[in-house]
Amino acid sequence: MQKKEYSVEIGGKTLTAIFTDLAEQAHGSVMLKYGETIVLATTCMSHDKQKGLGFFNLTVDYVERFYAAGKISGSRFVKREGKPSEDAILASRVIDRTLRPLFEQSIRHAVQVIVTVISVDDNDPTILAVNAASLALAVSNIPWNGPIGCVRIGKYDTDTLQINPSQKLRENDDQYKFDLTVCGKDGNINMIEASAHQTDEKELEDALSKASEEITKLENFQKKIAIDLGKEKRVIDREKISDTSVKLFNENILPKMADAIFSGAGKTKIDNLHTEWNNLVAEKYPEREDFAIEDNLFDDTENDILHEKAINENKRADGRAMDELRDLYAQAGGISSVLHGSGIFYRGGTHVLSVLTLGGPEDRHMVDGMQTKTEKRFMHHYNFPPYSGGEVGRAGFTNRREVGHGALAEKALAMVLPAVEDFPYTIRVVSESMASNGSTSQASICASTLALMDGGVPIKAPVAGIAMGLMYKNDTSYKILTDIQGPEDHHGDMDFKIAGTKEGVTAIQLDVKVEGVPIKILGEAMIQSKAARVAIIDRIEKEIPSPRPDISANAPKILIIKINPDQIGLVIGGGGKTIKEIKERSGAEITIEDDGTVYFTGKGISAQEARAIVLDMTREFRVGEILKGEIVKVADFGAFVKLNASTDGMVHISEIAPWRVERVIDIIKEGMIVPVKVISVDREKGRIGLSIKEADKDFFKKS
Repeated sequence: MQKKEYSVEIGGKTLTAIFTDLAEQAHGSVMLKYGETIVLATTCMSHDKQKGLGFFNLTVDYVERFYAAGKISGSRFVKREGKPSEDAILASRVIDRTLRPLFEQSIRHAVQVIVTVISVDDNDPTILAVNAASLALAVSNIPWNGPIGCVRIGKYDTDTLQINPSQKLRENDDQYKFDLTVCGKDGNINMIEASAHQTDEKELEDALSKASEEITKLENFQKKIAIDLGKEKRVIDREKISDTSVKLFNENILPKMADAIFSGAGKTKIDNLHTEWNNLVAEKYPEREDFAIEDNLFDDTENDILHEKAINENKRADGRAMDELRDLYAQAGGISSVLHGSGIFYRGGTHVLSVLTLGGPEDRHMVDGMQTKTEKRFMHHYNFPPYSGGEVGRAGFTNRREVGHGALAEKALAMVLPAVEDFPYTIRVVSESMASNGSTSQASICASTLALMDGGVPIKAPVAGIAMGLMYKNDTSYKILTDIQGPEDHHGDMDFKIAGTKEGVTAIQLDVKVEGVPIKILGEAMIQSKAARVAIIDRIEKEIPSPRPDISANAPKILIIKINPDQIGLVIGGGGKTIKEIKERSGAEITIEDDGTVYFTGKGISAQEARAIVLDMTREFRVGEILKGEIVKVADFGAFVKLNASTDGMVHISEIAPWRVERVIDIIKEGMIVPVKVISVDREKGRIGLSIKEADKDFFKKS
């Protein structure tokens, strides 16, 4: 095996790039090692151009292997890895969104990047995967404008910024202040994923600057390797549009474009003009099947007009000011009493319905992943049906975009949820994108805040999200756009989604179409976004000032008690028989944690009934207590008294009365209810000593 290694220190740990002939058929490959986390990145480009394709075909797959963590899949019947986990989908999206802007978008050859996790320890394989993908492309023959660098940065157990923290630190949601995954190039940033506990925008900007320093080290490291090992890049001829097509466009379409673009909210006029252009081209070239290059002319011209008007004339497609929000509408509840909570939110032509469902601990989502096995008490799911964009398409299939948008909203809202001790419910919110004209993901955060408040979830503060755009010429000639819509979303240079409360940021996601955005501009965008966020929250609070005082009558009620962990087996019973009987008798669900916490979930009085049964079963009697019980057995030496459904105590013959009792049976009969006082408790042997005479010395009369 041929082998060559290169190393650099990042975040106080050694990052090693290993080049071998293991995947020698790939056009570029590398193994990247950080601690004992190792990923293999490979990349290939198709030999021939794909015909009839109107876009750059890049596919990115992040592949988890359970062997990487020394595990076998937890499924009883399927041991082979199946469809990608949510973590794998989100990692693929991070890699894709980082790499894509650095390709020439006119390329019509397919490019594929596959990153396989070979081994994993406490270091984040996603960060390694982005850097490995960059390096695999850098040494390949595939034309690409990288490399890029990627780090994770945040404030976790201290108030000091840390680079590439351990898994234990980054997963402690209650402890860390903020956590950012940042990718960039040449001092600019081109991808961000972040969660934060209502963090100030300036503090996040400072973190981006620190991250950029480490990213530069990663770039320089990769550039040196590319010089040493890199292959000569393929030359991809860019197809040129004919003079005939340009003339046809300039004469028939260009004079109408500005009016169509700047016709107000919505895309109807520009879409109609685009259709007119497609028909003209098809009529002009009846022998052709591929009109992608003419289609690109339309898009490129629309892009240029939007940029020129925004930067030079402060003009937006729908006539708004650069920092102006579209019209807002908020509704909490009012759909159906069956629902546990609901919210409807409009921001211009973007309309979202969110619905809340509350469940018990038994409804938590078990995540059995490559690195972790855990339970989630909060889930946010996002759906984008075809009709949302006025289109026809496949329904019922969850794509990567929906998973990503749902996860973003979940991060934003998780930061304000009450502690499980205060609100033990499992919480699921589903956002349905009903109409889309710019950033339904951020509208889903707003609608979901309304649903949570309508459902009586005592969130710490309302959360709103807004998408910020950019029309960029250079570092001094640009315009930041608040609340991007339609053509600004499609043709703008960034989609900077920022969610948070009035106090600070809770989640960020950045996508760009340029190679990167200066940190200074991102800082300005964060400040500008806060004003919009506050305005949206004001509108939400006008509709519902605070969470409703009670949860829906249709939601289950949860009661909690704490029992001695040694009594868990008593409640469960052999083979689960006892707990099953309690569930059937009461109609409630019962969940028992290892620490003895018991949750009772049910409607009506079922939870109360189940709790009463378990409290009775697990009651720990203490010396000095006085109570009543039924005589269940009489013996020569005393009598046994039933204290509750599962506990008996014994009254010795000497403790029956204040005088000498010759024969127990003379004064005590089975079924008799007697007062007793607990005089001894032997927990190891499970024995309780009782006294009737100390409970009531006059209960028995001497004959």
